Amino acid sequence: MKIGIAADHGGFFLKQQVKEILEEQGFSVTDFGADELDPQDDYPDLVAPLARAVSVGLVDRGIAVCGSGVGAAIVANKFPRVRAALVTETYSARQGVEHDNMNLICLGGRVIGPELARELIFAFIKAHYTGEIRHQRRLKKLEKIEGQNFK
Repeated sequence: MKIGIAADHGGFFLKQQVKEILEEQGFSVTDFGADELDPQDDYPDLVAPLARAVSVGLVDRGIAVCGSGVGAAIVANKFPRVRAALVTETYSARQGVEHDNMNLICLGGRVIGPELARELIFAFIKAHYTGEIRHQRRLKKLEKIEGQNFK
């Protein structure tokens, strides 16, 4: 599984820890930045390339980290075929994939620590979309919404 990861200054240290954890477990990780701590960087500039990569299939799953995780989720969900959510407990990390085919998890670098992040990431990565009829029906509705022009 190819995993992409990105963070702004608020999530930089947690991103570095998560990346190390994933690489130790043998996952292929593409780091979309930040490459260094810069208090002036902005989460849209770092999360957007990750979300684009998820959107077009360059990576299978994404992990975005900002201070709270909220901004990262907002940016990621602007991209077609990206289903991102801020997650703070393992049930949603797993269920979001199984039922909603979530492909990008957002974490708050100022909200959670590395041990909880590890649990969330592995619940997210190990989960598989069930493809049940009711879940497919819901995803089709999301795709229809995604395709609408609201201007």
